Amino acid sequence: MQTVNIHEAKTHLSRLVEQAAKGEPFVIAKAGKQLVKVSALDSPTGDQMRRLGFLSGYIKVPDDFDRMGSEEIGQLFGADDETTA
Repeated sequence: MQTVNIHEAKTHLSRLVEQAAKGEPFVIAKAGKQLVKVSALDSPTGDQMRRLGFLSGYIKVPDDFDRMGSEEIGQLFGADDETTA
């Protein structure tokens, strides 16, 4: 595994990150003392990725969803009964 000092890492960061992303991790050292290891993250596979709508067909939103609790909310804010109906 390649070890680079901080100055070299700053100078060649783009190249080093590309190498790490391809599976070649490296270590950054300061004054010869190893500080951190940089390696690629595991990307989720297609089956592991969550998408919007993944519960489609499993839940049902009520038709009056936007009016649910309107009476209680109206009472909390002092609305009369005619405006909440």
